Amino acid sequence: MVSTTAAPVVPVEGGVTLPSPISYYGMSSDNIKGLVLALSSSIFIGSSFIVKKKGLKKAGASGVRAGNGGYSYLLEPLWWAGMIAMIVGEVANFAAYAFAPAILVTPLGALSIIISAVLAHIILQETLNIFGVLGCALCVVGSMTIVLHAPREREIESVTELWGLATQPAFLAYAVLVIAITLVLIFRYIPQYGQTNVMFYIGVCSLVGSLSVMSVKAVGIALKLTFSGMNQMIYPQTWTFILVVGVCVLTQMNYLNMALDTFNTAVVSPIYYVMFTSLTILASVIMFKDWDRQNPTQIVTEMCGFVTILSGTFLLHKTKDMADVSMSLSPRLLPKVSDEEDGFAQEGIPLKRQDSLRSREYSM
Repeated sequence: MVSTTAAPVVPVEGGVTLPSPISYYGMSSDNIKGLVLALSSSIFIGSSFIVKKKGLKKAGASGVRAGNGGYSYLLEPLWWAGMIAMIVGEVANFAAYAFAPAILVTPLGALSIIISAVLAHIILQETLNIFGVLGCALCVVGSMTIVLHAPREREIESVTELWGLATQPAFLAYAVLVIAITLVLIFRYIPQYGQTNVMFYIGVCSLVGSLSVMSVKAVGIALKLTFSGMNQMIYPQTWTFILVVGVCVLTQMNYLNMALDTFNTAVVSPIYYVMFTSLTILASVIMFKDWDRQNPTQIVTEMCGFVTILSGTFLLHKTKDMADVSMSLSPRLLPKVSDEEDGFAQEGIPLKRQDSLRSREYSM
């Protein structure tokens, strides 16, 4: 429900009163469009994991499993349905940034975790205990808090205006700092500590990801203006933003794959979500000055909503982690077909891999 309370007034000289420039009028039409697109994105992406996994299981039953290097899933329509759902979700997420501020869109990505967890419980018969339900509830409450107090989208009339925001001293300083830290991590720390500490891989993904989201938002706004009749593709700034998106996304994918290949998803996912979302919000606040259009109460409320989502996300992943560990430590009491048979590595205790867990089982 959107508040319709009249804006507070402030006195000025002469006895005339004017509306306060920082007040809550409810969600703008652009924010509502961005919200709908972000929610649609979470639904499509969350369900795509389940559909793809069903497709992998079905393909693995009649051919070489993906976990063993097989590609029979490429002939499975169910897997392709899941892939199409993921692509639709990513396109919707891309479009959401063209209408709503990043501080609204980015945290809502946690809702895809809820969709995935609920569908896995219903379709795949995976366990979702009371703590998992609580984690889902926290994510929903946090998301609602952010949605109801998110700032209005800044009105942008051309890509040159976006370029001016991207080249302001504050954001340039942030971008230079991000690039410098990223290069230090890549060339100094990852070769030495990357295989033993997940923070270095995720640090690169999150830092570069914050610049990626700002560029994606710029490209999305440029396309929105172009489709409305104001061609922005004639400006070199548009193509510069597109180039930045390409470089940043490729870098993100590379180091995120390294993190997932080295460490368990139960460790990578929540840490990546926290760092990526936090840095994206920071970048958006610096570049688009989101908080300049809000009062302190709204800002604090948004941060409380964000912390609530983080708590729910960690609880969901910890619940899954505990369930996997209990099943791994009780093979005789709870016989379970390994997820590796359908192409998904088992996720359990947040160690580098499951080898240490298995060796401990055999030594007992």
